[in-house]
Amino acid sequence: MTSSAPALAKGEAKSELNDSLDTGAKKVFCVPEHTVEIIANSGEGAQKCGQIFGSVSAKMGNGVWTVEIIPAEIEPPPRHVTSTSGNLIRFGTEQITNWGDRTKLAVAFNEQVLLSRHRLDSLDDECIILVEDMWENHDDENIRKEWATAMEEMSSANYRIVKVPIEEESLKIVDNPHHGKNMFALGMLAEVYQRDLDLIKKQIANIFRRKPAKVTELNIALVELGIQWARENLDFQFDVPAKVHEEARVVMNGNQATALGAIAAGMEFCAMYPITPATSVSHELCDIIESYGGMVHQAEDEIAAAGVAIGASYAGKVALTVTSGPGMALKTEFMALAVMTEMPLVLVDVQRGGPSTGLPTKVEQSDLLAALYGQHGDAPRVVMAPATIEDCFQSMITARRIAETFRTLVIVLTDANLATGVQQFPRPQLDERWQEAPLDLSAVPEGTLPYDWDHSTGLSRRIIPGQANGQYTVTGLAHDEFSKVSYEPESNELGCNMRSRKLAVFQSTLKPPTVVGDEEGDLLIVGWGSTRGAIEEAVGRARADKLKVSSCHLTFMSPLEPGLKEIFSRFKRVMTVEINYSDRLGDPYITAENRRLGQMCWLLRAHTLVDIDCWTRVPGQPLRPGDIHNAIVSHLENGAAS
Repeated sequence: MTSSAPALAKGEAKSELNDSLDTGAKKVFCVPEHTVEIIANSGEGAQKCGQIFGSVSAKMGNGVWTVEIIPAEIEPPPRHVTSTSGNLIRFGTEQITNWGDRTKLAVAFNEQVLLSRHRLDSLDDECIILVEDMWENHDDENIRKEWATAMEEMSSANYRIVKVPIEEESLKIVDNPHHGKNMFALGMLAEVYQRDLDLIKKQIANIFRRKPAKVTELNIALVELGIQWARENLDFQFDVPAKVHEEARVVMNGNQATALGAIAAGMEFCAMYPITPATSVSHELCDIIESYGGMVHQAEDEIAAAGVAIGASYAGKVALTVTSGPGMALKTEFMALAVMTEMPLVLVDVQRGGPSTGLPTKVEQSDLLAALYGQHGDAPRVVMAPATIEDCFQSMITARRIAETFRTLVIVLTDANLATGVQQFPRPQLDERWQEAPLDLSAVPEGTLPYDWDHSTGLSRRIIPGQANGQYTVTGLAHDEFSKVSYEPESNELGCNMRSRKLAVFQSTLKPPTVVGDEEGDLLIVGWGSTRGAIEEAVGRARADKLKVSSCHLTFMSPLEPGLKEIFSRFKRVMTVEINYSDRLGDPYITAENRRLGQMCWLLRAHTLVDIDCWTRVPGQPLRPGDIHNAIVSHLENGAAS
């Protein structure tokens, strides 16, 4: 575990590596990609260190995917395996679409947070670990024992442990190392991976732009100290070449992309109540939306936020409300009101683990059935799920246009993986067609009804308060075409028919999903949302092993994209891969008859009557391509994914 040799580059002989180190030369490994994580107690700045490293790598031209490691508690106890906070960054020469399998290099501010990652099997067996050394000989005997016990437990792996005086070095610049050692760590990583120091300085200056200049200067000095220490004490570097892109690129996380997409779509109003992990959407909007004539309203609760958004839509604005699972549960009555009154409304649900308050800072895809069916009565709505951070931007434009064209509720299901992950993608070329057309506030033609449904499409004119001849009563009760309360069988049937008809019309505009790989084969993997990158990487590995596996990824869940049954018929087996719960055959009392399936699996079986299987996990973290690949192999060999 304390070998002096760093992890080997792929295909490199150990003897050659050791010879190069014996001469005192610093070995530079050229690799197509690497995964690094920075972990610490909550409040020690590991997330900020990782965010800067990831953003700088992306701006240098590397493909990047980041995953935040966040404890659920606001102030968890320090030096505890359940309190790990930090950031994981996978970056490479080509585009990176998921967080990969195992970490190759880790920076740990204490051995307990390191132990937590070891127990989660997150570290490569030959991971290089730069760990704070102050705990090994700490004055507190209990801490020394904790260090020794942790190191003994981790000795089962072939880690290379490099002890670093992070706090001692940081005290050369700042009086309180808790306000500086993250930047020292950033400096070490900058030297190990040869990151652009000028970009790091610009990033730090931007982060601390509202603080005194001295703060920026101290942070940069700490980075430079970390670079110097690594240069003098580490015997390895990694070269991850960047790819030159001809087109302009942007770097952001999914919540930022969602906010910017809302602005690009012309959304002028957002009402929300803070909830993890959705809150930073409103933070981003608050910084910029007023410059575009809009506003953000923080309501007193989730219910009020939905009501205010519907009110803004009624007044003619483009309305948005943002939440996570528990908040969406509270909004259900107002969601039904939007459906009944046919008020355009976009609801973004940044999914997290559940049920109840569940896993506030962890990822799941458990809100699909709630988004589709979590409603009293028949309340059809459009449900869609972006698969990448770029999709988070584009989905807001699509959602706004659908909501207004069809006068309906559109639910956009992102998740915690997308929300906090950072990725670079081509800078969107803004298009004025993304924006709402100017409102037609001319007099409503005589005889126009409030719900003047076209019986073939279910569509009707949207009337804005104040339009001449446009006065009508808005009600959540069953109503007729005049918007008058009506309990007549015919009018209720007609209203249900028209609200549903719009989804059929919308579905007629959709194309079948693209199949990645061969159009037919032994197994088709179906996914949705943020799992796409991991699924496609796993399928790529399986295909490289000559397995007849393909994948397709769904964007729309209501209505479903057309042609699914025909696509499924070309494969011997179909299996969904999802981050939600399903029973496993073979577990006590679980049979083929009583087994609960993954949520997309359930949906597709109902719609296609195809015998679809599922492989799901709820680890509170994104799925790894290696685990999906193992499930594919198991399913093909045994007829089930273990």
